[in-house]
Amino acid sequence: MQKRKLGSTGPEVPAICLGGNVYGWTLPEAETFRQLDAAVDAGLNFIDTADVYSRWVPGNKGGESETIIGNWFAKSGKRKDVILATKVGMDLGDGKKGLKPAYIRQAVEDSLQRLQTDYIDIYQAHKDDPETPLEETLGAFDELVKQGKVRYIGASNYTGARLAEALETSRKHGFASYISLQPHYNLVERNPYESDLLPVVEKYQLGVIPYFSLAAGFLTGKYRSQQDSEKAARGAMVKKYLNDWGFAVVAALDEVAKAHASTPARVALAWLLAQPGITAPIASATNEKQLADLVEATKLKLDAESIQKLNAVSIQQSSAETVAHS
Repeated sequence: MQKRKLGSTGPEVPAICLGGNVYGWTLPEAETFRQLDAAVDAGLNFIDTADVYSRWVPGNKGGESETIIGNWFAKSGKRKDVILATKVGMDLGDGKKGLKPAYIRQAVEDSLQRLQTDYIDIYQAHKDDPETPLEETLGAFDELVKQGKVRYIGASNYTGARLAEALETSRKHGFASYISLQPHYNLVERNPYESDLLPVVEKYQLGVIPYFSLAAGFLTGKYRSQQDSEKAARGAMVKKYLNDWGFAVVAALDEVAKAHASTPARVALAWLLAQPGITAPIASATNEKQLADLVEATKLKLDAESIQKLNAVSIQQSSAETVAHS
């Protein structure tokens, strides 16, 4: 498995990060255990989740993904084999949200308990909290690093300006600093990463682990019409791409995949891996074929002509807003 350094000071990680947002949603616990065993055996041992996953499912309250991963750690004994990333800050109800120090201290204990571990490799601010001063948030994260409960910290869903401000705040106060960014970025969502965030990423040498790398499944080619989206769990998320421009991107993926004896999903991930600043795209899988696509994507090297073809067809940016949860 190809490894890459996560930023200038982070750990070595596989070139694909396994998304845990499907655990407790479209992938039940027993199937999740099988997937995690297979993924780690294949070298895909970088897993991303969040305390809020999967609160959006009727009957869930959040924490389901972390709980399932924790149960797998307990059963498999493979905690030491995994680089685990989780997140804090999204609304869990009952006032549980944001990045105030007292809440971060409580939230990390809750996550550690669910995950059945005494440390988190990468603890990420799930989104910016403009109501809390950055020095307070970063001071709380710094405390967790010093206590050994967190190895590294990262950010998600920040603007370029706020990300730079956070990094400078850490420098000024001698706090632990964000080593990574988790932005919404893929072939059909190229901004604001390319326009707003990439300059900050390059200046501060951050690792980047983009979410929705396959645009909620659209870039796998499984949505070819409005009808295809109507019964799918993520169907509502892909509707904004079901137009001439989106289908042209999929057609280009088909062409490149055929030329490389590959699949659209592998090509879409390989395109991301070839983009400036990108360390490890996050993608989830709900069956063995999808997991194989993630593993194989790390081996696919696109030629310059293929990358240019995909760049050209995808340059018309969707104006749709970023989906709230990553």
